[in-house]
Amino acid sequence: MTVLVTGGCGYIGAHVVHALHQAGENVVVVDDLSYGKPTRIEGARLYGMDIAAPGAGDRLAEILDAENVDSVIHFAARKQVGESVEKPLWYYQQNLNGMLNVLVGMTQSEHARKLVFSSSAATYGVPPVDVVPEDVVPMLPINPYGQTKLFGEWMARACEGRYGIRFCALRYFNVAGCGPVELEDPAILNLIPMLLDRLKKGKAPLIFGDDYPTPDGTCVRDYIHVSDLADAHLAALNYLDRDERKYDAFNVGTGEGTSVRQIVDELKKVTGIPFQEHVQGRRAGDPPHLIGSPKRINEEMGWHAKYNVEDIVKSAWDAWQANPQHHIDVENWKQTD
Repeated sequence: MTVLVTGGCGYIGAHVVHALHQAGENVVVVDDLSYGKPTRIEGARLYGMDIAAPGAGDRLAEILDAENVDSVIHFAARKQVGESVEKPLWYYQQNLNGMLNVLVGMTQSEHARKLVFSSSAATYGVPPVDVVPEDVVPMLPINPYGQTKLFGEWMARACEGRYGIRFCALRYFNVAGCGPVELEDPAILNLIPMLLDRLKKGKAPLIFGDDYPTPDGTCVRDYIHVSDLADAHLAALNYLDRDERKYDAFNVGTGEGTSVRQIVDELKKVTGIPFQEHVQGRRAGDPPHLIGSPKRINEEMGWHAKYNVEDIVKSAWDAWQANPQHHIDVENWKQTD
């Protein structure tokens, strides 16, 4: 059988495709190539399409049957918190229609009954505890991005009993780092690429807000290495093979918090660049503190994170420097602002 990965040419998707290939799985990818490139999927068959478009569910059903797919890993979505606040209706259209079409395609197909959904810690909003378990209440996402992820979980859950979909959601926190250097994060949307992009331009990296109720005033997050996250998706597929499954939502994280300023300081160590960062105002929709308990996935799937923050920053830097378009001449670097 075959695994279909939506958004498989993107940052996380390409790492999961790589891990699936390493495990000997057949893989096909659906991607609109808005952020990724076909060269990132190691020869897997690529279908270029926008899964949020009208009629995409019927087309997905055709692909699922043609490729003998039994499992789907669904990444393809819009993912910028601030942008979701600025364009809420577009985020609902993109992310909810995308999930709807994936479910339509699976329910119309002959064999595709396992679904691993790329959810998010943004579903928790500002939780009332420091380390968040999956069953924390209330779950009140504070931005449209998080709302679309939570509703996506509800949509998939509603299809379990009615259509026999085996579903689990992986709620991850801040994904960073790199596995093979050619799978570097292609979009400047996550914290470390944003910091490195500023350095490439000779500009000061930016910290958005240093007045949060956290130890150093900057946002605290649970950073997870993208290779650890890819392994979690393979563990989730194996979990869905079980007839008895206690849970359908899992945090994927380390259970440890790291502040934005700590990431910036680690970047100074790893790069050797003596930059000075600039602090700007808060971004809309950012909770101050978000760390996930990995206890459930540790116990139910036997998955544990292997990499720490130092590994994450170093691997991201190595991948950045391996890209000729990104490479920074450290010896001659000068800050221009």
